[in-house]
Amino acid sequence: MVKKVLFAASEVYPFAKTGGLADVAHALPRALKNLYDVTVVMPLYRSIDREKHGIVSLGESWNITMGGVEYPIDLYGCNVEGYEYYFIYSPLLCDREFLYGTPESGYKDNDLRFALFSYAITALLKKKHYDVLHLNDWQCALAALLIHKDPMLSPKVIYTIHNLAYQGIFDATILETIGIDRTYFTMGSLEFYGRVNFMKAGIAYADEVTTVSPTYAREILTNEFGWGLEGFLHFHHAKLSGIINGIDMEHFSPTEDGALIAPYSEAKGKKANKSDLLKKLKLKGVNKPLCVFIGRFTHQKGIDLLIEALPKIADLECNIVLLGEGEEKYHKALELLCANHKNIHLTFGYDESFSHQVYAAADFLLMPSLFEPCGLNQMIAFSYGALPIVHRVGGLVDTVKRLETYQEDSCSGYGLTFNTPTSRALLGAVKKGCELFEDKKYFERIINHNMRCDFSWGESAIAYSVLYEKEREIHG
Repeated sequence: MVKKVLFAASEVYPFAKTGGLADVAHALPRALKNLYDVTVVMPLYRSIDREKHGIVSLGESWNITMGGVEYPIDLYGCNVEGYEYYFIYSPLLCDREFLYGTPESGYKDNDLRFALFSYAITALLKKKHYDVLHLNDWQCALAALLIHKDPMLSPKVIYTIHNLAYQGIFDATILETIGIDRTYFTMGSLEFYGRVNFMKAGIAYADEVTTVSPTYAREILTNEFGWGLEGFLHFHHAKLSGIINGIDMEHFSPTEDGALIAPYSEAKGKKANKSDLLKKLKLKGVNKPLCVFIGRFTHQKGIDLLIEALPKIADLECNIVLLGEGEEKYHKALELLCANHKNIHLTFGYDESFSHQVYAAADFLLMPSLFEPCGLNQMIAFSYGALPIVHRVGGLVDTVKRLETYQEDSCSGYGLTFNTPTSRALLGAVKKGCELFEDKKYFERIINHNMRCDFSWGESAIAYSVLYEKEREIHG
């Protein structure tokens, strides 16, 4: 009999997206569909277009009691291209302008909101049978603890850490409000320097813990990348593994992409898209290299390094396009740079179709991340024929092979890398890129090689299935 899997995440593309988690929660369940009966569950945020996606009430409602207070829950659902989705609706959880708050600060009651999401997940498990529960990030990590202490529930629990920097840390007074006994307020459970850490629940009580690349799985055991949890992760290292993310190769396919003015299958086909984008953005020089940054304007993504290096990068014979959103201080700094350099264009905000157009036009993708659990942008760049320029850290080590090691018969994607997170190192890598761009034949050969590589979820889905099927062990 095919096992049933409930895949829980706080955001899923195309319904709601702030980062890579949404793309993973879209693509991984689809890759698992040939092996398992997978249902995805997420909150039904106010921003989700119910009519567009065919989301309807399933006629199931119940109340959840936390800390003596009852909260109403309604279950909604839809079927998209044969894939089943459930949506948890409760006014407390869903009726907000943003998913988690503004880029500067989260909502003050996110602890209560996402505790409620975890309770709703466990309530769903009581109503419908699932063999495996796959939890993602801190927003639903508390469900692992709730299952652990409920004798009525026995699914195998997989917990995936997408970014250890975001752990869901709150004041200890929340325990009573969310109905968690203070016996769980210990170093071996939820306690974290006198506060409550939701992510620790996932690590402590899941049967298997994964993160999104092998290198990041090793990095988070160190003081540099462990964010205070390195000792706790060491204690649970026997159930920790790193499985590299993939991308949806159909969604990120330049040959089939309806967002592009001219779909293409090799490097030469990019020129029409590049010319169109430059014209739209009023940038000149289709024969100049185009460097792009697509992502969040945050410290993690190396935006400080980029801002410091941009004036000198702009002095090179190139164009620069920046697409993203994030902290206001970075927005202002980037706007100032654009005002002073006519070859830099900034689009503040995020639009999925426009991002595809930027990838299709780009010659180089800049990823100067200080840490990067996996990263999807570099794999999307490979698919669209943009050469990644990356800091060798985390999943970027696992996915971007150094150009100096290029082999024509390899299945790996190649790019330009730098080892030290400094603006000088970033500038040096961009200069190498501009020099490489002048050697048109070699540059196109690398681009065409990368575009032929497979960055899909196939192998990673098999790795997850091994964990789904693995016999339960006593970890300690």
